[in-house]
Amino acid sequence: MLAQAIKRRLSKEENQKGFTLIELLAVIVILGIIAVIAIPLIGNVISNAKEDSDVATARQIYDASRLYIVGESNGKFNDSTNAVTVTIEQMQEKGYLDKPLSLPSSKKVITEGTVTYTAKGQLASVTISPQPEGSTPITSGGTTTGGSFTAEQVLKSKTK
Repeated sequence: MLAQAIKRRLSKEENQKGFTLIELLAVIVILGIIAVIAIPLIGNVISNAKEDSDVATARQIYDASRLYIVGESNGKFNDSTNAVTVTIEQMQEKGYLDKPLSLPSSKKVITEGTVTYTAKGQLASVTISPQPEGSTPITSGGTTTGGSFTAEQVLKSKTK
C-alpha cells in the first residue's frame, strides 16, 4: 500500500514540469517594484555617506587646528582684533595633520585649505581644496570636490 502511494505521488510530479507563465510574470513584477523603490534609496544613502565623510574630514582638520593653536601659540590667537586663519600646510609641517591628506569621498589629495576663526576665537569656516583634475573648477558648499564648510556643519558632525 505504501508503495502504491509513492508511485501515485511520483507520477503526479512527473506531469508537473515547471512554473506557469503567470507565476513567472508575478515574480518579475514584484522584483521590478522592489527595484524601483530600492535603487533611489541606495543612491541617496551613498551620496549622503560621501557628504558626511567630507564633513567628518573638515571636523578633523578643525580639531587639528585647535591643537595647533594650543600647541604653537599657547592657546592664544596672535591678534585678538582680527580673524585668525590657520592653513593645512602649517598644521602638516608641525605634524598636526598627516601628509598627504585626502578627501574620503573622491580620494583626491587635499592640496590646500584653511581654518578661519573669528576675532573672538570662534570657528568661522573650514575651506578644503583638493587637487584639481585638469581645468575643472572646485565648487564650494561642502560637496565631494571639497569646498567651504560652515561652522555649523563642522561642529554638528558626529565625533566618536
